[in-house]
Amino acid sequence: MNKEVMKFNSLWGGFRASRVILTANNLRVFENIGKGRTADDLASVLQTDPRATEILLDAVASLGLLRKSRGTYRLAPPAKRFLLPDSPWYQGDMLRHADTLWKNWSGLDEVVRTGRPNRAGTRDHDVFIKAMHNNAMMRARDVIRALDLRGVKKALDLGGGPGTYGIELAKKGISITLFDLPNTLEVAKDLIRRSGATGIAFRGGDFHIDDIGSGYDLALLSLVLHSHNRIENLALLNKVFNSLSSGGQIAIHEFKLNEDHASPVPGALFSVNMLVNTEEGRSYTPREMKDWLKRAGCGKTALKDLGDTVVVTGRKR
Repeated sequence: MNKEVMKFNSLWGGFRASRVILTANNLRVFENIGKGRTADDLASVLQTDPRATEILLDAVASLGLLRKSRGTYRLAPPAKRFLLPDSPWYQGDMLRHADTLWKNWSGLDEVVRTGRPNRAGTRDHDVFIKAMHNNAMMRARDVIRALDLRGVKKALDLGGGPGTYGIELAKKGISITLFDLPNTLEVAKDLIRRSGATGIAFRGGDFHIDDIGSGYDLALLSLVLHSHNRIENLALLNKVFNSLSSGGQIAIHEFKLNEDHASPVPGALFSVNMLVNTEEGRSYTPREMKDWLKRAGCGKTALKDLGDTVVVTGRKR
């Protein structure tokens, strides 16, 4: 089979690997495998069919998350790092959220026909917010390093979800206001308590209509704008601009999308995720975000490329 055929097959066949990993995570294979188990032993623990369990475990091993030796399965290093709940890099909640996305994405045909989102999967809000924490844990330090924090004493983490970015900012002695919906803040409070972070205040509400406070030296909007349309984003950035102190800055963190809107792959596919799951969301380009910042009143804007995401900043003159 030539390389072109193999590449094409991997494009349409990628769902199989995803489904195997999501199912293994749903069944809690990784946290129950301990120091090693046979398929029959694990099936007894999980109360699953032995034959089906063996086939699933073999597939997981083929993907590099398990190691199989003489009929015994053990965790491979990536599984230990990302799929054990006591790991600081745990991604299990993200995979549980992805299982909900799987159900929603399965309605993509109808979404494209109608332009309406598909919310077939029942979303557990706590799992969603913890999934956002899983995701942010992988990115937060790089994002915070990309910011100019000179003179920043008071910061707003707007739509900050689990507060992961706020935690990293608080470690630098910055006073943080975490703004999000009240039910989101309940999850965030527990995560922040467990992190040991201090200096974080909570403000509940809808940032489109409620007061977000004022006097901020920095306002961070991390992975917020992609859920909304252009008009809503410009209005929100105007509101955020007015909440800044003189010389304050807005920092937008979003998935990278080039000017052709068709690359790179993660940004283009994430736009589909927003198509499926929101009324009018999508991925946006740095040029669009810079334009909104300038129209909101910011002077010089700047861009930092973090790989699959970007940080776009603008300062209040």
